[in-house]
Amino acid sequence: MVSRSYSNLLDLMSGDSPTFGRGGKKISRVATVAGVLSELDDEASNSVTSDAPSSITQDRMIIVGNQLPLRAHRSSDGSGEWCFSWDEDSLLLQLKDGLGEDVEVLYVGCLREQIDPIEQDDVAQTLLETFKCVPAFISPELFSKFYHGFCKQQLWPLFHYMLPLSPDLGGRFDRSLWQAYVSVNKIFADKVMEVITPDEDFVWVHDYHLMVLPTFLRKRFNRVKLGFFLHSPFPSSEIYRTLPVRDELLRALLNSDLIGFHTFDYARHFLSCCSRMLGLSYQSKRGYIGLEYYGRTVSIKILPVGIHIGQLRSVLNLPETDSRVAELRDQFRGRTVLLGVDDMDIFKGISLKLLAMEQLLTQHPDKRGKVVLVQIANPARGRGKDVQEVQSETYETVRRINETFGRPGYDPVVLIETPLQFYERIAYYVIAECCLVTAVRDGMNLIPYEYIICRQGNEKLDETLGLNPETPKKSMLVVSEFIGCSPSLSGAIRVNPWNIDAVAEAMDSALVVPEPEKQLRHEKHYRYVSTHDVAYWAHSFLQDLERACRDHVRRRCWGIGFGLGFRVIALDPSFRKLSVEHIVSAYKRTKNRAILLDCDGTMMLQSSISTIPNTEAIGILNNLCGDPKNVVFVVSGKDKNTLTEWFSSCDKLGIAAEHGYFLRLSHDAAWETCLPVTDFDWKEIAEPVMKLYTETTDGSAIETKESALVWNYQYADPDFGSCQAKELLDHLESVLANEPVSVKSGQHIVEVKPQGVNKGLVADRLLVTMRQKGMLPDFVLCIGDDRSDEDMFEVIMRAKGLPSLSPVAEVFACTVGRKPSKAKYYLEDTTEILRMLQGLVNVSEQAAARNASQVASTRVIIDRE
Repeated sequence: MVSRSYSNLLDLMSGDSPTFGRGGKKISRVATVAGVLSELDDEASNSVTSDAPSSITQDRMIIVGNQLPLRAHRSSDGSGEWCFSWDEDSLLLQLKDGLGEDVEVLYVGCLREQIDPIEQDDVAQTLLETFKCVPAFISPELFSKFYHGFCKQQLWPLFHYMLPLSPDLGGRFDRSLWQAYVSVNKIFADKVMEVITPDEDFVWVHDYHLMVLPTFLRKRFNRVKLGFFLHSPFPSSEIYRTLPVRDELLRALLNSDLIGFHTFDYARHFLSCCSRMLGLSYQSKRGYIGLEYYGRTVSIKILPVGIHIGQLRSVLNLPETDSRVAELRDQFRGRTVLLGVDDMDIFKGISLKLLAMEQLLTQHPDKRGKVVLVQIANPARGRGKDVQEVQSETYETVRRINETFGRPGYDPVVLIETPLQFYERIAYYVIAECCLVTAVRDGMNLIPYEYIICRQGNEKLDETLGLNPETPKKSMLVVSEFIGCSPSLSGAIRVNPWNIDAVAEAMDSALVVPEPEKQLRHEKHYRYVSTHDVAYWAHSFLQDLERACRDHVRRRCWGIGFGLGFRVIALDPSFRKLSVEHIVSAYKRTKNRAILLDCDGTMMLQSSISTIPNTEAIGILNNLCGDPKNVVFVVSGKDKNTLTEWFSSCDKLGIAAEHGYFLRLSHDAAWETCLPVTDFDWKEIAEPVMKLYTETTDGSAIETKESALVWNYQYADPDFGSCQAKELLDHLESVLANEPVSVKSGQHIVEVKPQGVNKGLVADRLLVTMRQKGMLPDFVLCIGDDRSDEDMFEVIMRAKGLPSLSPVAEVFACTVGRKPSKAKYYLEDTTEILRMLQGLVNVSEQAAARNASQVASTRVIIDRE
C-alpha cells in the first residue's frame, strides 16, 4: 500500500506530481468528495504491516477533532473570497503549547462554515499551506445525520446518563444515523491518510464524535501511534450497555494505544464496560493502568484538561476589561455577586441553580437586596425540544424570583442571554464573590478554573476595585459533584445539584465563610490551576503516548476481523503459525517422538455443549499411540476419575491429571504422584474460607480435587467476582502462610495446590523417562491453550541443547490462538489442531502400511527359499 505523506502534498502544492515506486501512482491534491460508506470492509485498506519509514525525522503530531481551530468569514472587500484566522478559544489550538517547539502540528477536522464544492480544492490548499490544516468537507445532509443526529441525539444524551425511554427523552437508536457516523469517521480517516507518515507521526483523536476513527487508522497502518481523549463523561456499564453498537465502539477505542479520561470515575466505567462486555481485565503496573488486548497493551490516562492561562492573563490586561470591570463595580456596588456561566442545555442545571437562589432568598430574608445571581446563558450547542423546554423553564423561574423578591433598582437574578465578548465574561469573573456550577452531568467544565485565574487579577484591576495588591486574593466555589473538575478542586463546596436545600445552604455558606478561609481556598486552587494548565495536560499526554508506543517497532502485527470488529494482534517477531507441511516433514524423519496435549480448549472446545472428547479426537489419539515411535500424553487439570472415564478406550495413552499431580503411563499402569505429598490438612483450613466466599458470591462454586481446591467465579458478576477473588486470594495467602501450598489466581479461578505442582512436571518426567528407556527424543510436540500450559512450553524449550533431548531434536511448542505465549507457534483453534494431528496420523499409517508390505514381501521370499 502506498503511503500518502505530508511531503507528497507539499510537492503537489508546488505543482510537481509525486512519484512512487511500482509505476508512480498519482493522487489528488486533497480529496474533497464526501461519500456515504456503504461497506465497512475495504480490501485495499486491509494492510498487514506498516509502510516503510519516511525520511522525515522531525516529530510530528496530527491532531484530529470534529472542528478545525479556525474562524472563517467572507471577505468584506467585495471579492467574496474566504478569509481564515486561528480560533484562539479552541482547545485544539491551545494544547499546541504543551507539545514543544520541535513538534510539528497538523490539524484534521471540519470547518464550521459550509464551503461550496467548487471552492473546496482551493480552500483546502490554502488551509494546508497557511495553517497546516486539512479540512474534511462533509455534505450538509451527511453532517446533519452525523452531528445533530447520532452525536447529539444518541451518544451525547447517553453519555450524560439520559436513556431514550420515550421519543421525547433523547433519540431512539437509528441505524441510518449510525451509518452516517461511521461514514464521517471514514472520511476523517481518509484525510489523515493523506498527510500521515505512519511509522513516525503521532495521531491524537479528540472526543466522542470520532470514536470509531481508531479502527480505520489501525486497519490502514497496524503500527500507527494513536492516542484518543474523551472530553465527555463515560457512563456506567448499566447505562452504556443499552447502546446497540456498544461492542463496536469499545473495540474501536481499543485500537488506540492510549485512551485518556478526565477523571478516574470515567476511566473506571470504561474499564468496567470492557470487562463486562468484552471479557477484558486490566492491570496497574508502576502507576500505569493497562488493558491487554490481543497482545497489545492499551494504556489508560487519567488527567483533567487545564486552561490556557496566558490567554486569560492577556485578556485581563486589556483596557476594555478594566473599563468593563469598573462599570460592573458601579452597577453592583454594595451587593454581593454570585455568578453562573453555563450553556443553555438540559444538563447544566440552570433551573436547579435558580431554584436554590429562590430558596436562599426565602430562608434568609436578610440576603434580599444584598445578593445578586448573574446567570450568563450561552447558546445551546444542540437543538431540539429539550433546549426550548430549558429556555422556557429558565425564563419563567427568573420572572417569578424577580417579581417575588425584586424591588426598584434591584433584580435578584440577572439573566444574560446575549453573546458576550470574552473580555466581558472575564469582567464578571473578576467582580463575582462566588462562582456556582450546578451541572447535573458534565465532562469537565473549565468555568471554575477560569474564575480562579481571573480572581487572582493584576495590579491594574486591583486599583480599579480599590484592593490592596499586598492582600491575598480570595474566591469561593460551589460546584456539582457530577462534573469532571470537581475532584481537582478540593477547596470548593461540593453539592448534589438535585438537592435544592443543600445547594441553597452551600450558597449561604460561601457568603459567610471568614475572609482568611476564602484566601486559603483561593491560594490552594490557584496553585493547582496555574501548574496544571492545558500545556501541562498536552505534554503529559504526549509523554504517555510515546511510552505506550515504544514497543511498536519490535512487534510483529497481524490485522484480523472485518468491519468495526477489526483489531491488530501484536506478537513477538519469532512467533508464527505452525505449518502442517513443516511439522509433517519433521515427523517423517524422526524416530523417538514425545507428544504432550492439553485437553480442554485444545482437543475439545471449552464452549462446546458436550463435556467429553468427541470420537474424532479419541480416534486420532489412538492412532498416534499405535505408532511405536510415539509416546503420547494428555495433560489436564481435570481429576483422574474423569480422565479415566473419558479415555478408557485409549490403551497406550499416558494421562496426567490435576495439572500433573497424578500420572499414569498407560491404561494398565497404576496412578502415581509426581510429588511426594502426604499432608493435605491445609484443605481443612482453606475449604471453610472458600465456602464463606461462595455463600456471599452468587454464581461461584468450589471444585474439590484430591490435590487441590479451586474456587470458580466464571458465572458471577465480573466486577464483584473479581473483587471477591482478590479478597479471597489475600485471605488464603494469610491463613495458609505456613502451609506447603501455593495460592494462585487464574482466569475466573482461585486455586490452592501443593507447592511445585504444575504441568511442567509432566513434560520433565516424560523426557527423563524416554531417555532412561533409550528413546532419546528427537521430536517434541506440545500443544496447550491457557496459562497452565506455559509451564510445559518452558520446560521443552529449555530442554533444547540439553542431554534430555537429541542434539538435532525438532521442538514444537504450540499455543491455541494468536496471543502472547512462551510457545513459538500457534494454531487458530481446535479444528486446526485436529487437522494437523490427523496429518501426523496419516504419516504413521503410511509408515505402518509400508512396514507391513515389507514384512509380507520378506515372508514370501523366505517361503520360496
